[in-house]
Amino acid sequence: MSSDPAVRSTGLRADLDDPVARELLSSAIPARLAYCWRDGTPRVVPIWFHWDGTEIVMASPPGAPKLKALEDGVPVALTIDSDEWPYKVLSIRGRAQVAKVVGVCAEYARAAERYFGPSEGAAWVSRFPPDVEMWRIAVTPEQVRILDFDTRFPSALSS
Repeated sequence: MSSDPAVRSTGLRADLDDPVARELLSSAIPARLAYCWRDGTPRVVPIWFHWDGTEIVMASPPGAPKLKALEDGVPVALTIDSDEWPYKVLSIRGRAQVAKVVGVCAEYARAAERYFGPSEGAAWVSRFPPDVEMWRIAVTPEQVRILDFDTRFPSALSS
């Protein structure tokens, strides 16, 4: 775990089982994936995700710029946050595991159903050819931080 005093974790599994974390992980809010570009500058992109209970899994088409910087083991950060007061934020750090998949990534199909609903999500996924190539990007949480602006505030506000 981090020595950062703002990362007040009760334990990784406990944090991921927290009601705020469960709500955000099952929401239709896109994650924001943060990573460093090859020149060291930061990048953040919105992206669909699927939480399988162990990993946050995202998928990307082969030509996406982020794939030029994401390699197995590179550190990344994700945030899933609400836009209504009191704000709820789930912030996760981990390392990306990247693999090429032929066909629609199963987790991408599950995410499409969550974002669009079952029938519209299935219709969206059916538009891809059977031999479509995707890149599966999985992040196993190593650090978790939850803010709910009710009982858990950013460290700058909780002093």
